[in-house]
Order: sequence, then C-alpha cells, then structure tokens
Amino acid sequence: MYSTTIATPAGPLTILASDAGAVRAAGFTTDVAGLLSLVHPGLREEPRPRPDLGPVTAAVASYLDGDLAAIDEVPVEQHTGGEFLAHAWETLREVKPGHPVTYTGFAELAGRPGAVRAAATACARNAAALFVPCHRVVGTDGTLRGYRWGLDVKKWLLAHERNTSS
Repeated sequence: MYSTTIATPAGPLTILASDAGAVRAAGFTTDVAGLLSLVHPGLREEPRPRPDLGPVTAAVASYLDGDLAAIDEVPVEQHTGGEFLAHAWETLREVKPGHPVTYTGFAELAGRPGAVRAAATACARNAAALFVPCHRVVGTDGTLRGYRWGLDVKKWLLAHERNTSS
C-alpha cells in the first residue's frame, strides 16, 4: 500500500491506495497513522510514501481543476461487515456533485427510506472521503452536519462543486 499527501485549497488530502491503485482511505489530514486506523484490518498494510499515485493523483488534480467527475472512476476498496454499508457507499458515489442530498434522501436512494440513522452511519464509517463523497449529504433543513474532516472542509467541497457545476 502507498500513501501520498496532496495540497488542496481545503487542506492537505492524504490518500492510502493499494498497489493496484484502489483507494483504501483518504482524508483531509497529514496523519497517515490516523488514516491507516480507518482501513479495515483485512486491508491494512504499512503504507510506503510515494509522491505520485498515478491515476489517483491525476484524478484529484482534475477534480480540483473543475472536472468533478474525475474521481468517479477511481476504484475504492473498503470492507464493511454488512451489505448495507457497501451498498450505501456505492450509492454515495452516484450522488452528483453540486446536488447534495439530505440524510433522508440518501436513505431513500440506498433503498431503505426508514434507515436514516444507518445512512448517517455509512457516512460516518466511510474511510475514503472525496472518492466516496459523504460530504454531499446534508441535514434535512440543508444545514451542514458532521464531517470527519471538519465542517470547513465540507463547506469548501460543496462550494467548489456548486460553483464548478453551475
């Protein structure tokens, strides 16, 4: 597994990716050990620093330059322990940039309209921020709710997507 940290306007983005280029964890932090703790134990390896992760790094650069769909094709590898989480994370990848959904809307998209708490848990347990865009889920009243990497980062990402997709 490899690690890299990319400077972004929202702060440093550290990515852990498999040797095959699948993102196992990503977050707006420089704390590689903390990010590694989010990786499922069955996928956890000691990351080796690498300044460029090829297509993953290129996708982030393209996203930051305004090609918001660039991150959609980056493979992600997370283990869950449950079918709903895996399905919810796949569903999150279908939420279009510039069009955030509420937690209730996300639960409906995931096929379980009554499972709003489970939808929120899927966001909270997501280790691959940006690539599995849990930042695109907002409160029922449109306000920003919790985000592991801070509400300022979430606000920046949503503004970037809103301004770029307009």
